[in-house]
Amino acid sequence: MDEDLTEAAHRPEEHVSGGVPSWLAAALNYCSRCGAALRFGSIDGDHRERLACSACGFVAYVNPRLVVTTLPITEGGEVVLLRRGIEPGYGFWAQPGGFLEIDETVREGAIRETLEETGLLVEPGEIVGLYSRTQAAVVVVAFEARIVGGALRANPEALEFGTFAPEAIPWPEIAFRTSTWALRDWVRRVRPDLHPELLREQPAV
Repeated sequence: MDEDLTEAAHRPEEHVSGGVPSWLAAALNYCSRCGAALRFGSIDGDHRERLACSACGFVAYVNPRLVVTTLPITEGGEVVLLRRGIEPGYGFWAQPGGFLEIDETVREGAIRETLEETGLLVEPGEIVGLYSRTQAAVVVVAFEARIVGGALRANPEALEFGTFAPEAIPWPEIAFRTSTWALRDWVRRVRPDLHPELLREQPAV
């Protein structure tokens, strides 16, 4: 999952005008219409500062990106995770996922990302949860998914794969906060008898 393509996840929560993270604002310099400089400022009829062109007045709205992920579940009730082979989160565990493409539904994107990163063909079911990371400028949707085909295959994004029962998830080795939140919500649904102490470890990133 590439929810934090920059090193934003490692930085303190820092925002500039309009609630835009500083790392993202630094990359937004010029108007896409006329090429003039973009500046934060007040916009008529709006309660917050917006990034707008200093010449033509075009407003460049900055919105979070949508990340689609799955928790692939085996017939035995275990969740499939991958040990990340790229940064951020190199060497830590996460569920498969990535950015939604412009011409996909969320389910189509989740199926594609899971196939690309694991080799598994899945059928997304219920949404486990929706999670926001304002500093990373993402909204993450996590589906519980049934494995309907394919086979785990090596790829540059995964060092290895693992299947974990709810009571055996390696919480201290989970890569992202959003992954931890999704896994916790899934565990609470399928194993509500597990002691809350098992779900308190913090994610690595």
